[in-house]
Amino acid sequence: MSKAQRTVEFGSSVGLHARPASALAKAAGESGHTITLTTPAGKKANAASILTLLAMGVSHGDEVTITVEGDDAEAVAESFAALVASELDAD
Repeated sequence: MSKAQRTVEFGSSVGLHARPASALAKAAGESGHTITLTTPAGKKANAASILTLLAMGVSHGDEVTITVEGDDAEAVAESFAALVASELDAD
């Protein structure tokens, strides 16, 4: 099993609330990989869990490290990092 990491700034303008958390959890669950988000303060969340994502208290521009474990982890890390860095509140 391979492992990959990416560090990005959180892109949603109003931070990590229900809508972005839902989008991230859905993408993580559908990936078939174990994806963890970690803040510089050491808060960790399973990206497939909306509740643990919400508990992180991430704001726009905050740095998060994404760790992906599973086959083809590099490609999944790259696409998930792009998602985390994007504006997830756009309609």
